[in-house]
Amino acid sequence: MVNIICMKWGTLFGPETVNRLGSMVRRHIKRPHRFVCFTDNPAGIDSEVEIRPIPAFPVVSGPDRCWRKIATFGSPLSDLKGPTLFLDLDIVIVDSLDPFFDYPGEVCIIKEWARPNEPTGNSSVYRFEAGAHPYVLERFVRDHDSIRHQVSNEQEYISREIAGRGTLTYWPDAWCPSFKHHCLPRFPMNWLREAPLPAGARVVIFHGHPKPDEAAAGCCHKLWRKVRPTQWVARHYV
Repeated sequence: MVNIICMKWGTLFGPETVNRLGSMVRRHIKRPHRFVCFTDNPAGIDSEVEIRPIPAFPVVSGPDRCWRKIATFGSPLSDLKGPTLFLDLDIVIVDSLDPFFDYPGEVCIIKEWARPNEPTGNSSVYRFEAGAHPYVLERFVRDHDSIRHQVSNEQEYISREIAGRGTLTYWPDAWCPSFKHHCLPRFPMNWLREAPLPAGARVVIFHGHPKPDEAAAGCCHKLWRKVRPTQWVARHYV
């Protein structure tokens, strides 16, 4: 049995994003698993999704509320045991998730595309053993004021702490592409061509804009980032 978890708090994402993620997970994993959403508001979330309260995080985290992800490293993590895969809500799963549990490493994370020369991961998709790395949360609770002057966000902190113990591994580059960086054609071709799905992709990350529903329908937040309706997103994001 493995765990696949997500977090939803506040109003940025609605329950439909959790339900859609759960649907994608069920279609793309064969092994026995639990799909758990940690949330402050379970209203509207499908009954197939296990609901747990957001883990205790006694630090006022300010405007970048992604700091709450650090709480997933607490021990215990609710009633979860064993290999645990965290997934952001604004992703599209396009191929099997089983290899994420087979890949070797204590803690596995995406290599941050925008910082190729630094040991920083992107926390949209990471795997760890539930309860096995409590020092990540414990140090942040103890030293959060100084830590937040040293790092820009939670993924930089998580990466630094785990890499410092020699237990951080990066997923293969092809598995988790960024829609903006690796799929969307450069201006002006983005006006003419639909964004292709990169070979070898398993989970496509939608950070910032567009979000998956925007990419599926087509959108234009910025002229140089116009997105034509993207059929593979519409097909998978259900």
